[in-house]
Amino acid sequence: MKKTFFLLMTILCLQTISSNDTKYDLIVAQDGSGDFTTIQEAIFSLRAMMAERKTIFIKEGIYKEKIVVPTWTINISLIGEDKESTIITWDDHANLPMPIASTEKKMGTFRTYTLWVQGHGFIAKNLTIENNAPQLGQAVSIHVDGDKAIFINCNILGNQDTIFAGSETSRQLYKDCYIEGTTDFIFGPSTAYFQSCTIHCKKNSYITAPSTPKYKEFGFIFNQCKITADSTVTKMYLGRPWRPYGNSVFVDCELGKFIAKEGWDNWRNPKNEKTARFVELGSTGPGANKGDRVSWSQNICDCKAKLFSIKKVLSGNDKWKPLKD
Repeated sequence: MKKTFFLLMTILCLQTISSNDTKYDLIVAQDGSGDFTTIQEAIFSLRAMMAERKTIFIKEGIYKEKIVVPTWTINISLIGEDKESTIITWDDHANLPMPIASTEKKMGTFRTYTLWVQGHGFIAKNLTIENNAPQLGQAVSIHVDGDKAIFINCNILGNQDTIFAGSETSRQLYKDCYIEGTTDFIFGPSTAYFQSCTIHCKKNSYITAPSTPKYKEFGFIFNQCKITADSTVTKMYLGRPWRPYGNSVFVDCELGKFIAKEGWDNWRNPKNEKTARFVELGSTGPGANKGDRVSWSQNICDCKAKLFSIKKVLSGNDKWKPLKD
């Protein structure tokens, strides 16, 4: 009787382990208990141009890696064991010298990424992704060129230029994420939607620097986000146009008292005031100074919030539904 009982328990345990393992196609663990010890190795092991999604589970640990998801690696998910203890980190910044073989003297902004997503259909969950370089220049944490990229419940950490939304054809969703930085720390030409995120400002400067093309209806949309800051921050602008038609929109966001009463800056170029598309509606909190915003920004009625829904902004011709991925 006892033998039968233990046999049944063993079968049940094996079934449980098997069912848990089947959730992930690959496991990364620094202690050697997974399929790979580095994230980059796991990514490079995948077949090119996969139609089916592949999921890589990353066990707790600090992974000092400079990671590229190449254009041919599509439909992959990186799932961390816990966002506070599954950390991808690197420390390049723009003023580092280039390798001796290069003719350029400095690295520059766009080589400093910790994670560069080139492939379409990328998903990241439960991870911390950081560029922890000292404040000696631009230092990108994530650089996203691929279309239909999703970040959920992630910490995205850095200083200047934390997130580079790098391609004008890219659509990106950030949901329930914590994002921090100093200057222009969300920048680029992509269409990116930030849903229920905490945006944390680390010094007096600018949150967004959109370079949205003129033909694109949407740039950066922040919906129901909370804008917080270090205690030393007293004057933070919602954005400034990196290119003339830059578009940033804040919908139903909670703004701290440190938000500059003007709200927006023209990047030392009055001509940008005729083209930049800066919009605010439904702001709350002590930083929601509607009457004092610059005259060339738009402060529209709350009833138009549906114009900036996830569906409206990200759907596209292929009717993408990011929250179902």
